[in-house]
Amino acid sequence: MQVTDIGSREDGKIWHRKSVSSKYGTDSVLHLTPCTVRFLHVAFDTTGESFLAGDHHGNIYVFDISRNRFKLVQKTGQACTALAFNLRRTTEFLVALADYSIKCFDKDTRQLVSWMRGHEGAISSLSIHSSGSYAISTSSDTAQLWNLDTFQRKRKLNVRQSVGIQKVFFLPHSNTILSCFSDDSIFAWESDTLFCKYQLPVPQDGPRIHYRTFAVTQDGKTLAAAGRSNLVHLWCLDSRQLLRVIHMPPEVKSVRFVDFLPDSFDGGSNQILGVLSQDGIMRFINIQSCKQIFEIGSHEDAITLAAICPKGHHIVAVMDSGALRIYDVRSLTPEISKPPQPLLKRVTKGKSSEGSGLKMKVHTGAGQRPVKTSGRRIQSKVLPSAVSTLADKENDLPNGLNKKRLQALLRAFGEYPAKYRMFIWRSLLHLPENHAAFSSLTDKGLHSAYMCLQERYPIKSHKLQRGLQRVLSALAHWAAVFGETDYLPLLAFPFVKLFENNPLTCFEVVATIIVNWCQHWFEYFPNPPLNVLSLAENVLAHHDKELLQHFVACGVTSQLYAWPLLETLFSEVLMREEWLKLFDNVFSNHPSFLLMAVVAYVTCCRAPLLLCTERKDFEYFFHHRNSLDISAMLKEAYRLMDSTPADIHPSSALSDFEPLTQGQYPIFNKYPTFIVEYQSQERERIRQQEVEYLRERQEVQELHAEAVRQQAEFEAWYKQQELLLQGEEQRRRILQEEESKLTQQRARLAAMKRELKVKELNLIDSSRRRFLKHQQDQRRIQLKRLDDEIQRKVLVCCYLPMDQLLTPPARTFVD
Repeated sequence: MQVTDIGSREDGKIWHRKSVSSKYGTDSVLHLTPCTVRFLHVAFDTTGESFLAGDHHGNIYVFDISRNRFKLVQKTGQACTALAFNLRRTTEFLVALADYSIKCFDKDTRQLVSWMRGHEGAISSLSIHSSGSYAISTSSDTAQLWNLDTFQRKRKLNVRQSVGIQKVFFLPHSNTILSCFSDDSIFAWESDTLFCKYQLPVPQDGPRIHYRTFAVTQDGKTLAAAGRSNLVHLWCLDSRQLLRVIHMPPEVKSVRFVDFLPDSFDGGSNQILGVLSQDGIMRFINIQSCKQIFEIGSHEDAITLAAICPKGHHIVAVMDSGALRIYDVRSLTPEISKPPQPLLKRVTKGKSSEGSGLKMKVHTGAGQRPVKTSGRRIQSKVLPSAVSTLADKENDLPNGLNKKRLQALLRAFGEYPAKYRMFIWRSLLHLPENHAAFSSLTDKGLHSAYMCLQERYPIKSHKLQRGLQRVLSALAHWAAVFGETDYLPLLAFPFVKLFENNPLTCFEVVATIIVNWCQHWFEYFPNPPLNVLSLAENVLAHHDKELLQHFVACGVTSQLYAWPLLETLFSEVLMREEWLKLFDNVFSNHPSFLLMAVVAYVTCCRAPLLLCTERKDFEYFFHHRNSLDISAMLKEAYRLMDSTPADIHPSSALSDFEPLTQGQYPIFNKYPTFIVEYQSQERERIRQQEVEYLRERQEVQELHAEAVRQQAEFEAWYKQQELLLQGEEQRRRILQEEESKLTQQRARLAAMKRELKVKELNLIDSSRRRFLKHQQDQRRIQLKRLDDEIQRKVLVCCYLPMDQLLTPPARTFVD
């Protein structure tokens, strides 16, 4: 186990050495320094190659597993409560924060895209619609539907205070919203109208589970719900019935989190469920056999939260210590990567056993023992036994399959199980898996014919665009004609989308189709294959002359009603499930079945076609989806295969199926070489002329840009000079005005000084006068006092006797 300390770094490597697989998986524990505290939430993108992680301080990291890099993309400043990627704009992601708001950021530019508010409680989950146009945010008291194009709130779900909301989320690849409440009630709503479609019945038997965690398979057909008990309920959303109850081991008291683990062979009907219990251990269980496959976490190193890669390759666990642990699922158990079991098995004699009930215990051994309950029984279909004989050896396929048995299965059910479809296709087509040969083709890089493919065929998904370019370039390097074939992107795109993560399988499937089902298509290149179209027209003339005569009367040829279906392999006129069902039958039959399917499509749509008279109506009809029962069309195709006379049957002109050779791909030269070489030379000449033209145009543009730049510089200099002159004149005017103001201020100041001087003189004069007056008053008072003293003494002298006035005072001596 490798350990990477993120610390305070903003980017770096996840693994510092090549990962080594062990029985505990390939993982990396990311320990954090005290400044980062701990991680809280994680969320994968749609590719499964990178995921978001948010910590206590609001730091948001992006971990790119394929490139072995991590990067700090945002600092929100507060803890996050939920994370989610925007499915439409892959660089944007949503963060629910502790202040009850949602922010949308761009991880490349690190800019805030939008800020959404409206919740009054902590947001516990974010769910994005498969189209990427809408999002649902859930808190305990409300759920809100947001438009991610305008970032405006569209609808709001309110509930009674006594009934809280556990989770509200979109079902995969549908317009259905599932809302789960604290009273264990589950409702399904139409996302456009918010009309209640149905309600799942609340289980009445046994104690309440108190649902608090939910998970849905990728095909949106099975719901897993668990909560405060050791039981996990599996609901079938198509029948709206409880499918199974899984009884977890005794050490499990409650379930914190559940999620399905995708598998490349299951076709979206995921069979392995991850269950995180209160003890911090996440157990992965097969929901059919109830066998525990593996587990992660321990009592000492408990898991608090986990996220599973949409491709099923990695699991990211948030540990109780706050660290992240990345697990490589393929190294955890060999059962994940091994091919599925054969579809048909020999019937053997044995003792009868009791039918399994609804409730099953999880066990870790290979056997399975049902638990008797009073619940309803689950019915299952039993296929008729098929005993292989020596005559069947020529129909034996790789991996223990038999073509005749598969055809019988196909006739019985109309299609192969979605879980095993890709596995059956690979067996039917005998794909050689020539890794070295395919690598030699891809190492040549992009073919010049597909350098600008995005201009002719723009695709929203950059990953699909690159995958389509890669496969088309490999085909063009394999045979030169495929670099000149205009319709090849239309033919290959459905398989590129189907095998998005396996370019080798995609290339070999397309190459096998070209070699077998596209026989004689390129003999009249670059024109449509008139010889092949005539085969379809002969079959139509034999089985429906009226319709063919209507086509002739309207001037519609096989190039208009048959070629659009062939060059796109029905991808324009059929839905995904219908298209997969069709090619289940195409790959299981002679290459002529494809032409019979074309005729069957036309004859099944004869009613609307007989009403069409304009050429543009026919063109629109064969390039758009129409109301058609695919089962009826396939039934008609088989009828045509069986009832068409041998002299006009396409199988007489088409060879039997020939798989690609092992080691090296066969030489493909069934086309007019001189035309392809001439077109290739002409295209190269045009490309060279275009390059020369672009070079000359670039030079002219550079000269023009230089002239414009110089002109702009001169105009800018001239304008700058004008501005400087205007500024100088303005400053002179301002200076004169300031000088005038200064002169006026000086005059006013002088006047004020004179006035102050006069006031000062007047004040001094008044002070002097007051002082003189005060002196005079003092002297007057003194004179008056002297006069009064004189008068007093005069009066005293007047009243004394004369002898006292003349006799001096007597003196007395004391001994």
